[in-house]
Amino acid sequence: MLKKLYDWTLAKAMSPQAEKWLAGISFAESSFFPIPIDLMMIPMILARPFHAFRLATITLVASVAGGMAGYLIGAFLFEAIGQPIIDFYGYGAKFAEFQSYYKDYGVLIVLIAGFTPLPFKVVTIASGVVGMNPLVFLATSIPARGARFYLVAALLWKFGPPIREFIEKRLGLVLTAFVVLGLAGFAALKYL
Repeated sequence: MLKKLYDWTLAKAMSPQAEKWLAGISFAESSFFPIPIDLMMIPMILARPFHAFRLATITLVASVAGGMAGYLIGAFLFEAIGQPIIDFYGYGAKFAEFQSYYKDYGVLIVLIAGFTPLPFKVVTIASGVVGMNPLVFLATSIPARGARFYLVAALLWKFGPPIREFIEKRLGLVLTAFVVLGLAGFAALKYL
């Protein structure tokens, strides 16, 4: 099953619609959706390594735009949309405590969550809730997300064939590692 999904993603990576899917999922992942964008970006770069930095740029732009959507949800639609998202991820009870940390360490939190597998959508919504300056939010999100996506693109561009072979031989292990990293990110936010 995992091999079929991986092969399907590689096939879609070569389709004319691949970049639109990448942008859409990147946007959604930063504002409300739980799918890590790496699961789409990595196979796309492996399929088209000569487009690695273009794909990283598409991911960055869409991710930051999605982050701004999350920010706006937090700022203007928290009760209607933001709170249910926070509750869905299991942070409802801890969100007030998270907000108090956020007021002191907001820039650092955005930098860390933007670069790591921590759930960025929770941070984007919290940024809007606490009223973080939107320009500061953008100025922090762009380098954090950019560093993450361009690092992945550079590694795959440079070492693509061996990494592709490793992924294809150990697909279950690789996907499990992504899931574990994602869950660790959620747990880290939950217990901060």
